[in-house]
Amino acid sequence: MSYNAFMKILLLEDDTVLANILVDFLSEKYEVVHTYSMKEALRLSEADNYDLYIFDINVPDGDGISLVREIRAFRDETPVIFITAFHDTKHLKDAFESGANDFIKKPFDLEELTQRVENIKRYCGLASILHLGDEMEFDTSTFMLKNRGILHRLSSKESMCLHYLYKNRHRVVSADEMLQNLWEYDEMPSSDTIRTLIKELRKHLGHAHIQNIRGEGYRFE
Repeated sequence: MSYNAFMKILLLEDDTVLANILVDFLSEKYEVVHTYSMKEALRLSEADNYDLYIFDINVPDGDGISLVREIRAFRDETPVIFITAFHDTKHLKDAFESGANDFIKKPFDLEELTQRVENIKRYCGLASILHLGDEMEFDTSTFMLKNRGILHRLSSKESMCLHYLYKNRHRVVSADEMLQNLWEYDEMPSSDTIRTLIKELRKHLGHAHIQNIRGEGYRFE
């Protein structure tokens, strides 16, 4: 999960012509990192944070479905769009069971891909303006939280913490998970830092929006 102005996409596509077209097209709106290799895609996913994965299912050194299963096993919940030449329902079923969020079949119109990416942004909390509840919205680019007409400027870490909880609002997020995803390894603080951030966020949001699940972590409501 990146916090740049641009949505950051990791693209795995081994077809040189298609890859060049996709990189040129997507780079007009998003930050794109491209690789031809499944193994390199796995390395890149571990080395950096991305907002979206776009993976071809069939690549020379493996397959995108196996890659997503491996990524999900490490609690990486980054949304995934598969692109593939397969048109059978088996691959569609396998793709969604592996943890995919969407599926697009070749050949496809580039505008269709744009709409699917934008839909992922809305659904997964990746848009610049997030509507957190009644009369409350959060601007991820400026770190400004507006709650019932009152503006609050959050710190960068408060913003990152809030954004991470919102993106993963369908589940409980542990303090350790947030530490691992929001800090570099050599800069990682103690879990007390997370408790402090949650306390500060509740001052602006109200206590009802961040639930403390005893012994497990936190969930955005």
